[in-house]
Amino acid sequence: MKRIFSNYYLVAIFSVLLFSSCMKNESGPEIPVAGLMAFNLVPDKNAVTFTLSGNALTNSPLQYNSFTGAYLSIYTGNRSAATYDPYSGALMASGEAEFEQDKFYSLFAVGYDDTYRNVITTDDYNSLSGSNGKAYVRFINAVADSLTASLVTVSSGATEVINESAELGDVGDFVAVDPGDITVNIDGGENINANRTFSVEQRKVYTILLIGVPGNTDDLKKVQVRYVEMGMLSEDSGADAVSVVPAAAIQ
Repeated sequence: MKRIFSNYYLVAIFSVLLFSSCMKNESGPEIPVAGLMAFNLVPDKNAVTFTLSGNALTNSPLQYNSFTGAYLSIYTGNRSAATYDPYSGALMASGEAEFEQDKFYSLFAVGYDDTYRNVITTDDYNSLSGSNGKAYVRFINAVADSLTASLVTVSSGATEVINESAELGDVGDFVAVDPGDITVNIDGGENINANRTFSVEQRKVYTILLIGVPGNTDDLKKVQVRYVEMGMLSEDSGADAVSVVPAAAIQ
């Protein structure tokens, strides 16, 4: 397997997706690939179909508050990413993005009430250290309110490591935090208010998902804080591959 990064890799937790810089093609040269993870954060769609250049990204639509479970190998280049209602076939949102060889990306479907969009981020693990004793967290504001900017805070002990105003679809950068309990809070007024405390572990990388519908009281659809483990950084700086193993489900 070819070397693709010089200073990190993500190690297996439960099962492993080995991601090489190129996919083998028996009838021709190796094909460069990137990695893509997709999330359905649209609260009024029980399921969403994701496509890339017109081809379904997964074998079946993703349920609300679920994700692909791993980075999927995709072809590189400028490609169209779209989301569809799997029941009606209606297009929800579409756009184009440039996917580069050996890089990792997240695709978040967000929105509500026939106003949807796809948010694509570059997951820059190459800038993170696995030898400093830290964990890393970032957030996406997917609370279904396109008019309100909410205050997102993350505290580690007595230290506030994130304090940002975020609108629907905004994604924060990865921030280093000490292992242990962190407290996440989103405050956008009376109908957008949720908090949660959970524990993070050394070298693990997390995305905090701020989701739900303002004013909704249903346990699944209410405004809440969820998170997913994206993987674990290795202290080894001489990696020949990237092994990505997130948690089995959004927590």
